[in-house]
Amino acid sequence: MPEQPAPRNFAPRGISSILAPITRPAFRRRAPAAAQILADWPQLAGPDLAARAAPLRFAGGTLTLGCTGPTAMELQLAAPQIIARLNLALGHGMVERLRFEQQVPRPPATPPARPAARLAEPPRDLPPGPLGAALARLYQGIKSRG
Repeated sequence: MPEQPAPRNFAPRGISSILAPITRPAFRRRAPAAAQILADWPQLAGPDLAARAAPLRFAGGTLTLGCTGPTAMELQLAAPQIIARLNLALGHGMVERLRFEQQVPRPPATPPARPAARLAEPPRDLPPGPLGAALARLYQGIKSRG
């Protein structure tokens, strides 16, 4: 005799029973605390620390930060304060240890300013009037771009 499928229950259910099968695979890959640390890093760490180090991984209570070598040594000394600040912001003692990975320094966010170019003197044999003025501006624009 073939098996009958279980009867369907159309009664109201809690949202947790509906969301659990959907969210479980995502949480297996990354814990909610890790996602919060990675997403909210500038607010959790503060502007100074966020500019000098970036979170790479969070697993087993260990937060791995990527930063330069000298910064890692400095942050190692401040690790208890950083851990306390993160745990206070997260609401519980999630971060137990800090680990540092050396990374190549990031280039500055803004390119360095180019020195002001000296305006080139337009040729003297331009026609007088508005045409000559327009040609002079065109000449200076071309010369200022190199």
